[in-house]
Amino acid sequence: MKLLGIGSRINHSEYGKGVVTNVTSQHYWVTFIENGLETIDLDSEFEVIEAAEGDVDTVSFFDIESSLVDILKKWSDVSEVVPIADKYKGGRLILEPADTNLKPYELPIDTFFHKITMVRDRLRVMEQRINASDLDEQSKIDLQQYITRIYGSLTSFNILFKSKSHQFVGQKGS
Repeated sequence: MKLLGIGSRINHSEYGKGVVTNVTSQHYWVTFIENGLETIDLDSEFEVIEAAEGDVDTVSFFDIESSLVDILKKWSDVSEVVPIADKYKGGRLILEPADTNLKPYELPIDTFFHKITMVRDRLRVMEQRINASDLDEQSKIDLQQYITRIYGSLTSFNILFKSKSHQFVGQKGS
């Protein structure tokens, strides 16, 4: 099967006449006159009115970018931008000693949050390096349990994260 190039014109039994505006490894993105943008499978049934010439790159930029981001997250110390919960933006963390003669310690909460996310990201990298190491399976399991307990100890800071997907997750109930 020869792929249609961008700019090819087709007539689809359900959507009518349209123009191919993008090609991925599995779909044509077609802008139809009557129905707007639709994605259809490469092997869909349709009439080719006019095929555009030229080679087609079936891997989209989005696919490449997503793969690269996943690889960088997995194998480097590069960390994603993690937003702080809106209610804490610009806030301050204040540690007050029991002795009122001593001065309280103040720290911008954004700075504290950044340090917490750095700890989280470095734990993730450590976890990945342990799993990729030459250690025997039992040693990997033992170290993984320590890391899981560390995550559990850090769950107190989850209130600072804007998104639940970025939060620390400790050991689930047995």
